Amino acid sequence: MHKLLCLLFLAPLAVLGQVSWINVDSIFGPLPKNIHVFFSNDSINGKPNKAFYLIAPLKERSLDFSVAIGNGKRYTPAEYHQQNNAPLLVVNTTFFEFVHNRNLNAVVNNGQLLAYNIHSTALRGKDTFTYRHSFAGAIGISKRRKADIAWLFTDSSAKYPLAAQQAVPHFKDSIPVLTRAQLPATATFRKWKMQTAVAGGPVLIQDGQIKISNNEEQRFAGKQINDKHPRTAMGYTTDGYIIVMVVEGRNPGIAEGANLTQLAQLMLSVGCVEALNLDGGGSSTMLVNGKETIKPSDKTGQRPVPAVFIISSPKQGQKRLK
Repeated sequence: MHKLLCLLFLAPLAVLGQVSWINVDSIFGPLPKNIHVFFSNDSINGKPNKAFYLIAPLKERSLDFSVAIGNGKRYTPAEYHQQNNAPLLVVNTTFFEFVHNRNLNAVVNNGQLLAYNIHSTALRGKDTFTYRHSFAGAIGISKRRKADIAWLFTDSSAKYPLAAQQAVPHFKDSIPVLTRAQLPATATFRKWKMQTAVAGGPVLIQDGQIKISNNEEQRFAGKQINDKHPRTAMGYTTDGYIIVMVVEGRNPGIAEGANLTQLAQLMLSVGCVEALNLDGGGSSTMLVNGKETIKPSDKTGQRPVPAVFIISSPKQGQKRLK
């Protein structure tokens, strides 16, 4: 039995107060005996809250961890669930742009790099002709079923992403597209051979401590990390479990959402040694056996997204999008 289970029901938090988690497997069953779902509606700093997380063992060979993409289209998590033979878990992942339905972050599936980080941003005003280059955080699972969180450089000419194990500061220059030759000498990048991976950011937890790398990644401007929104996050524990969490938000009087510090505290409280923020807001949706956990914040319901993370069983014969 996962050694953290004894802690999952009452986890003291310095910032959030005490948050208790209730096992809700029966609501989302049937589930494999080694997958569990927990729920909390304990308040966050006196504000109403709803959060769910799923925990699964990475070493369990009866489970498959993968990513499904829309190939230029966006689908709701419910549609991905239908298209992929009703997997156990479907959750949103990358940030994206609406015009071309393009992932703005790296995606790896079956060891293949399917989407790339957008590293370079053109600045405006007095900084015209200046470009900011940054490196988004990502979570990956290797063939040996070990998880890792790192900061990635991706290049369409390279088979594998390059990863740094420490946050890489952003920098500016006049070159519009970041190349390998521009990688800062102060950072160490190595090939990141992952079987499955998704990027997002910022990283929330590193080496068991809250270290939000927004200053380096430049994911959110100014004090936006203090804004409360629906959230999606993924992390892993020292004993080989993956944790996927969603926090409901923008639902006045019922669930107001979490800021990034609060999200990091929640992920730390359930045992994550490393954790990553993913696209949130109206995109945040997690399905367990096809059932919604949190209520999506968009008035139209589930938002179509270009990529989702999936946990399934080989018996389900997951099929890929054509």
